[in-house]
Amino acid sequence: MTDIFDTTIMCKRCGEEMEQTTVHKAGLELRAIECPKCNDKIIHPEDKLHLEQYNTLKGKTYHVKLRMVGNSHAISIPKEIVSFIQQQERLMDDMVRLCFEDMRNLRIQFSQENEEEEDGN
Repeated sequence: MTDIFDTTIMCKRCGEEMEQTTVHKAGLELRAIECPKCNDKIIHPEDKLHLEQYNTLKGKTYHVKLRMVGNSHAISIPKEIVSFIQQQERLMDDMVRLCFEDMRNLRIQFSQENEEEEDGN
């Protein structure tokens, strides 16, 4: 099946041929096309849907149980979060980073992209 962005798309404002590019929003890399003359952008419909899914998941609060597994405690990550991460073609390793930020917050990091950015600052 052909992708809509594989065709030539003309800008409706100025009539110039639009060029493929990427737009970074909320940590996601979105496929887009941009007019070189007027800088009008159109985000790929599929990627726009992924951004909407991300915004929906980001706004939710999940209540999960804290369980004992051997000498450690464990929590379950809701399936819809794991499915979304896998949809984004990010490979999830067996090991993730866990950071104790303050008395009420733990941060779980699935990839090393942010780690490289933090080290560069």
